[in-house]
Amino acid sequence: MKLSKMAGLCLLLSARMALGLESDPDQPIYIDSNNAVYDEKTQISTYTGNVVATQGSIKIDADQLVVYLKDGAITKLIATGKPSRFKQLPAVGKEEMHGEGLVNEYYPDKNLLIFMKNATVWQGDAKQSSEYIEYDTLNSLLKAGEQQSDGKRVHSVIKPKPKTKQAQ
Repeated sequence: MKLSKMAGLCLLLSARMALGLESDPDQPIYIDSNNAVYDEKTQISTYTGNVVATQGSIKIDADQLVVYLKDGAITKLIATGKPSRFKQLPAVGKEEMHGEGLVNEYYPDKNLLIFMKNATVWQGDAKQSSEYIEYDTLNSLLKAGEQQSDGKRVHSVIKPKPKTKQAQ
């Protein structure tokens, strides 16, 4: 398949990358990269070199993005980088959610983002760091750490809200 046809295919995909703003899943996916390869037989697209993928309020920056398709729908995305970065506006009026890791996976059917290897997720002043972080985009549920972690710890930072001056 020619690169222009592949780019057109990716732009027309209506698969959800995450459930941030309600309109995000209905937006086209735009992927810019230095190189792109689509294997029609395996239904895998690989984008390399300064990859930027956007869909509505969602943005992924990576060195490489591999998109797995089944019957034209995205089943899994794997973004890698040093680190690969993700950001999303979860709702109007909320602060952006950011995440990064050396390997980030997204499963649209499960509304699940997984950040791995030197992973950090933050929103405003709240921050979680671990080797493994799962984020349920539908329910805004974050789980950090691994069940079988020998000595690996989760590091959290929650800053207090600034105190407001009381009227005298």
